[in-house]
Amino acid sequence: MSQAFRLPAILEIARAEGKVTVEGLASHFGVAVQTIRRDLSELAESGQLNRVHGGAVLPAGPTNMGYTARTNLHADAKRSIARACAGEIPDSASLFLNIGTSTEAVARELLNHRDLLVVTNNINVANILAGNPNCEVIVAGGSLRRSDGGLVGVLAIRTIEQFKFDYAVIGCSALDEDGDLMDYDLQEVVVSQTIIRQSKRALLVADASKFQRSAPMVIDSLASIDTLFTDRPVPGALVERCETWGTQLQICPPEDDAAT
Repeated sequence: MSQAFRLPAILEIARAEGKVTVEGLASHFGVAVQTIRRDLSELAESGQLNRVHGGAVLPAGPTNMGYTARTNLHADAKRSIARACAGEIPDSASLFLNIGTSTEAVARELLNHRDLLVVTNNINVANILAGNPNCEVIVAGGSLRRSDGGLVGVLAIRTIEQFKFDYAVIGCSALDEDGDLMDYDLQEVVVSQTIIRQSKRALLVADASKFQRSAPMVIDSLASIDTLFTDRPVPGALVERCETWGTQLQICPPEDDAAT
């Protein structure tokens, strides 16, 4: 297959899965890894992909990538982060889980917890935790965002304001060098701000790719977060800021990375 045919095919794979790897593409197309590296460099130079170690990802933009792509992206890191986060939540706690594939991963790790009260504006989280008979699930009202099963708007906010949670477990689309949590949807941002305000402890689950992305709207600062769970060390300047803010950093590398 010539490069003219490979490049559109690589983009199609990236849009479906959220990322591509050099080794995976070389095997898929039956070409040398050097050939794939040149293909990815050309796609990066044209702004269609961003190069990362071992492959490439879709570039950040004013809108988020599709739900299916986000589900598949950094799945091992999300599982490791979710396992660590769930380990910090005791039985008999009340908590809120918001919209996102990272919080859905946390929900899966809570399936064996007992006597939880979980409020969520994420239909996917509700469906996951329906499998835990020892968990009471309350779904916030709101307008359904069909793209990812999120519920947003005034009704969601009014539901959240009726509670004071022991824990909030939230995700975000991006984290900038100032420690600001960023997102794409203004309605989701306002909901997340309300969640943080109504919780005794706020836990952020965000894999390291969030430090490489940008989004246009600010949710809050890491100064308002009690613990950040991520899979790789954060930039040094941000470590110092978190120490000043009292924000704990918990690094949770995937099992394959931790073994090396």
